[in-house]
Amino acid sequence: MRITGQCHCGHVTYEAVIDALAVGICHCTDCQRLTGSPFRVTARVGRDAIQHIQLTGNPPNIYRKRGDSGRIREQHFCPRCGSPLFTTGEGADAAVWGIRWGSIDQRAELEPRRQVWCRSAVPWLPDIAALPGAEGDG
Repeated sequence: MRITGQCHCGHVTYEAVIDALAVGICHCTDCQRLTGSPFRVTARVGRDAIQHIQLTGNPPNIYRKRGDSGRIREQHFCPRCGSPLFTTGEGADAAVWGIRWGSIDQRAELEPRRQVWCRSAVPWLPDIAALPGAEGDG
């Protein structure tokens, strides 16, 4: 599936070809802290799948941290608005990239197919369907 995406402010844009079935949810505490939410959704792709990254200025900033898995993870984000865009690793882990679901224009078509780090999942998550809801912010 061909996708396009961008950061919140439009400073960084990209195109990629992904497998729509390679979308997953991560419940790890790093993803919770990095997103400020209970989980992160990512489309996993080979580095070659990202066709091009267009920039209107500086390239994405990169933050490196050793995860609970023991591997170094690089978090790529917009230098202007801070939107998370990509993740990758080092060495053999650099061959696989994750595209952050929220930055993908076609995200409504990409349903997660797996979950990882479920031991860190918040216990109230299954109950959110029962919460009152509104179509907008009202």
